[in-house]
Amino acid sequence: MAEGTPTINVVKHGGKRPTEHFSRDKLHASVQAACLSVRSPEAMAESAADSVCKTVTTWCANKPEVTSDDLRRVASEHLTIIHPEAAYLYKHHRLVL
Repeated sequence: MAEGTPTINVVKHGGKRPTEHFSRDKLHASVQAACLSVRSPEAMAESAADSVCKTVTTWCANKPEVTSDDLRRVASEHLTIIHPEAAYLYKHHRLVL
């Protein structure tokens, strides 16, 4: 877990899989991958991922538990503002990939 990241349990898809701790690194990697998949320059992908992670960790700050769907929704909403193409891919990755 990254320094300064709160300990938050993530309830996986519908509670069908085991709960896991929130991982800023995992979120960062998935947002960055979505950006790179739509051919964003690496620096832009890195910046977008950092921005989304900051927003999501702030949103999670007072929550001991969140769902993976909530994380994806909050991340997608913020990413839509800064990179709409990547946000679409990130939000719908199960359908697109």
